[in-house]
Amino acid sequence: MSERERRVLAVIPARIGSERLPRKPLHLIAGVPLIEWVWRRVVGFDLIDSVVIATDSEEVVSTCRRFGAQVVLTSPTHPSGTDRVVEVISSPPFDSFDIIVNIQGDEPFIGSEEVTGAIALVASGWDVGTAAGPIGTLEAWRDPSVVKVVCRDDGGALYFSRAPIPYLRDREPTSEELASGDFLRHVGVYAFSREALLRWVSLPPAKLEEFERLEQLRALSAGLSIGVAPIERVEGGIDTYDDARRAEARLLSRARGTECQK
Repeated sequence: MSERERRVLAVIPARIGSERLPRKPLHLIAGVPLIEWVWRRVVGFDLIDSVVIATDSEEVVSTCRRFGAQVVLTSPTHPSGTDRVVEVISSPPFDSFDIIVNIQGDEPFIGSEEVTGAIALVASGWDVGTAAGPIGTLEAWRDPSVVKVVCRDDGGALYFSRAPIPYLRDREPTSEELASGDFLRHVGVYAFSREALLRWVSLPPAKLEEFERLEQLRALSAGLSIGVAPIERVEGGIDTYDDARRAEARLLSRARGTECQK
């Protein structure tokens, strides 16, 4: 069955708590809440049949309803965004979708390339689909806040890590290598078959997940297959005030038609 024969639901988790950027979903960027910028991007993607925001905050619910989004108030006790997504898909009208896409609520520049690539992987038989692109710089390769992924020859994920992988024993990677498909930065977009998503959240935390603080290692440790769609360029999310300021400048530049094309 192809992705167009399956119904695809995008869920955008939007937790109100954030250590580095308080009340992140409601943070105004160019006068618009961050969560609205993300929703505007996602509703325009062709392969997605429906979009819903999942939040633990009544204030976020009210804000989302004002700009016309579907929104569900979920439990405040969920340990992860994935668990919040499962609460949404477990009840009407969202319990009949075949493929579920978890899109982070702090990605106002999320592209259709990574979302459609992840969906296509699930439609072709992978349990989970995600995406990754060239890491680009030594700083990002060394940075533990940047998640890296190494892949098998068939495009499946071998391992995700905060460490600089793949590790070169005798030297650091060159700029050409960092721009290649050998040194990949993971993009936090996941598409799941319904069955794989329900299995994912039923699993206990894995040791590797607890070591790295990376939830996707739970799925890999249990034998779920994660296909990785290659993309040309990775857009960063918004975690800090500096990120928000850069995003605002870019969005205002785009509105004026002056954003540089890369």
